[in-house]
Amino acid sequence: MTDWQELLQEEQAKDYYHELQNFIAHERLTKTIFPPEEEVFNAFHYTPYQDVKVVILGQDPYHGERQSHGLSFSVKKGVKIPPSLRNIYQELEADLGIKAPNHGELTSWAQQGVLLLNTVLTVEKAKANSHRGKGWEKFTDQVIRLLNEREEPIIFVLWGNPAKTKKAFIDTTKHKIIESTHPSPLSAYRGFLGSKPFSQINQQLIKWDKEPINWEIK
Repeated sequence: MTDWQELLQEEQAKDYYHELQNFIAHERLTKTIFPPEEEVFNAFHYTPYQDVKVVILGQDPYHGERQSHGLSFSVKKGVKIPPSLRNIYQELEADLGIKAPNHGELTSWAQQGVLLLNTVLTVEKAKANSHRGKGWEKFTDQVIRLLNEREEPIIFVLWGNPAKTKKAFIDTTKHKIIESTHPSPLSAYRGFLGSKPFSQINQQLIKWDKEPINWEIK
């Protein structure tokens, strides 16, 4: 888990975390749980702590077959692009003129320092939010706290109410928050579409003398 391993060691030794992992292991015996075990922590594998420039915070993983692979809003190549991601692509084109690719894999963003994190990291097949309140929120609270402690400033992109609960852990005198409604079809038209998050992110990175993100997905 890159440099995250050491940083999260203490958190992963706590009782609640052991209970959470036991719950998930037990669930996997009788149910289909996403993402696959080896992909749960992909966000941390692709984006080391020291490299984080931007955090895009989602809710919980996609709950359809083959969709979730440990990066918020992302699906692997060959998997149909989900509605939330279609809306993200629509906003990306409206904001920066970048045409939507024919797939939904966002690893190129993650490799540039965009931590694609969900507030909850596992879900039962076909049951959205089924692992909410089991302990993941505590874990991802700590992830945000650790990022907040960084000397180098970070942009936190909070889409939807579960993501916005993390505001309590972010020092806005040092870091930048960009927020709107969630890009899902239920709420995208109430504030996400037209919010221009991608240009805002790059303008802020340039202001901080950092390399902007190339949002174009090959």
